[in-house]
Amino acid sequence: MRLGIDFGTTHTVVAAVDRGNYPVAGFEWGDAVPSTIAAHSGTGELRFGREAVASELDPDWVILRSFKRLLQGSGPLSEIAIGARVYTAPQLLTGYLAALRDDLRLRSNLGIKKGERLHAAVSVPAHAPNDQRFLTLDAFQRAGFEVETLLNEPSAAGFEYAHRFRDTLTSRREYVLVYDLGGGTFDASLIHMAGTLNEVITSIGIARLGGDDMDEAILNLALRKAGSAAPDARARQQLLDECRVQKEAVGANTRRLVIDLDAIGHGSVTLPMAEVAEACAPLVERTIEALGTVMRDPRRDEHDTVEWNELAGLYVVGGASAFPVVPRRLREQFGNHRVRRSPHPFAATAIGLATFLDEGKGYELADCLTRHFGVWREAEAGRVVTFDPIFLKDTPLPRKGSGAIEVVRRYRSAHNIGHFRFVECGALNADRPDGQVVPWDEIRFPFDPALRERSGLADVWIERTADGGREIEERYACSANGLFEVTVSVPNEGFSRTYRIGRPSGAAHQETSSRRAT
Repeated sequence: MRLGIDFGTTHTVVAAVDRGNYPVAGFEWGDAVPSTIAAHSGTGELRFGREAVASELDPDWVILRSFKRLLQGSGPLSEIAIGARVYTAPQLLTGYLAALRDDLRLRSNLGIKKGERLHAAVSVPAHAPNDQRFLTLDAFQRAGFEVETLLNEPSAAGFEYAHRFRDTLTSRREYVLVYDLGGGTFDASLIHMAGTLNEVITSIGIARLGGDDMDEAILNLALRKAGSAAPDARARQQLLDECRVQKEAVGANTRRLVIDLDAIGHGSVTLPMAEVAEACAPLVERTIEALGTVMRDPRRDEHDTVEWNELAGLYVVGGASAFPVVPRRLREQFGNHRVRRSPHPFAATAIGLATFLDEGKGYELADCLTRHFGVWREAEAGRVVTFDPIFLKDTPLPRKGSGAIEVVRRYRSAHNIGHFRFVECGALNADRPDGQVVPWDEIRFPFDPALRERSGLADVWIERTADGGREIEERYACSANGLFEVTVSVPNEGFSRTYRIGRPSGAAHQETSSRRAT
């Protein structure tokens, strides 16, 4: 069976490919699996999804909700605490996805046969770094899914738009702006649609902005109304769950929210929707400000700004976008005729992933990098440091099956060891990293042959050489999934090492070495 799986911050939604239709999987409890983990404080036993939620009233179990947010800075060796116990990020994610696989087989309406292979298209936030992409792919595969492709979430939602609203596209309106507000993240992508090709022009993401933050804003408003002090962690989580339930039950004509504060012995408090909208407004305004930064197409000859009247639609998806405050504010800003909401905002990404997997549709995706990636380099004999951007933001990713895109650097070494310090960033300012700047793994490569048998180089002093150095080649590769590798070699001496580049993990990264006969 072919499945589109949207692993979300608060819920995971699955859609299937079924003869040109893309039904959303229904489970015994509803149409999504909570993205929740529970750990027993004594034994360390783990529970996932619906079973984890059912443990929340048992004091022996510690609940971790929205754990996808913790993956933003996680790598293969990262650790996540649940209560007093610590687990690795791959252990938690793989366990959750294995439980999801069992739920699909045993407790869903998809009719999956025993032994049937599960082919999946999966997604990550547009701003997800290299390690999060690797971690997601690896965990799905370890959990028993055969991953066909990994897409950025707003790119996947673009296929759902193409499936439902292709007739809105004209020769004058070939762009769609996807507005994806989920439980924990906000993403936006400008997509050019021509025929069956969806070409992502540029994307932007805000890592911690979504429905969870709205729940926090509503709870803080309720506590102020009630004149209550800050609750302890367990009571606060119960109250956040209450705010989420009430928020998700809001309709277009709802005039007030009633929040039950029994968890702190206060009864209930009534919140007028006007005050709720005011509390959530700063979050929505941040998303609107971000939209303007993606309205450009650098491929155009004269000016790269895409005018709003060139949009076929501003497509609103993501579970948190269903909260009426969001579409109401977007229509005020952009007009009723331009804002189009997905009929299933919480499932749009999963449906789009399934659509992409449907070979009968013949859709193609041309996606792009969502951040700059580069390395610090020494210049002027060590007197200054410069930044070398290896892959620029909005660089088109290779199509599936077409191999990686490569960038090569060649130079003569000036030291006994090459010390590579990699960085990703959201913007460049005068060729310097700007915006959200995130350091990645540091790599030490032995230029000096005498150091090549050592298992580690962190304790070796880096010295300038007086012999004119060696010819060095760096070959960087970026895959269709947005994963980076670099092979550093001394071609004349037949020595090279290949590194998968990721964020610092607290331990030495994995590397492979090779020699060839000379």
